[in-house]
Amino acid sequence: MLTVHHLNLSRSQRVLWLLEELGLPYEVVAYEREARTLLAPEALRRVHPLGKSPVLTDGPLTLAESGAILEYLVEREGGRLSPPPGTPERLRWRYWMHYAEGSLMPPLLMKLLFEGIARAPVPFFVRPITGRIASQGLRSFVMPQLRRHLDFIEAELKPRAWFAGDDFTAADIQMSYPLEAAQARVGLQDYPAIAGYLARIRERPAYQRAEARGGRFGVPGFGD
Repeated sequence: MLTVHHLNLSRSQRVLWLLEELGLPYEVVAYEREARTLLAPEALRRVHPLGKSPVLTDGPLTLAESGAILEYLVEREGGRLSPPPGTPERLRWRYWMHYAEGSLMPPLLMKLLFEGIARAPVPFFVRPITGRIASQGLRSFVMPQLRRHLDFIEAELKPRAWFAGDDFTAADIQMSYPLEAAQARVGLQDYPAIAGYLARIRERPAYQRAEARGGRFGVPGFGD
């Protein structure tokens, strides 16, 4: 039996959603973020040394990292929700499967960290310094990087409904989490194609079933 060690408001929502799309039976072991820190509880370290979610167990196999889990499940099910090998769509699929965490998530996390620095409780005589550092970092680096990424994604989605091409694939599931984060932390008023994509995925019955199993999809205030 497949078992998902699922943390609320985390990347593991992608694993639940893929399992629902594939129609596979699975069990959920649920964990809640610590109320003060919003970090994963210590109990997850008993499942995997890093103590993060998602973790998938399949018999004797224990697998972490949402992208690796999604690729494992797609391969396990004979390539379902991936384009045929050797096609341009397969190259796009592979690109977006890696882009989500490798390129898009880092500036989103940096935005969260700089905003945390700006709000951090520090002595009054230090606050102007930390505030200036945070403001400068956001203005000169983080926000220009995020706008560049969102402009790129907007242009990629305008001519097509899904990331790999005309058909929904696991790459759309992988890309969902950073785009949920972008909507929450940046806003998508200037990005109608991305906003439309998020509206489409939320209408999928499998997405809704996964939410019913694992709780509301979304992003936390801090990293997993």
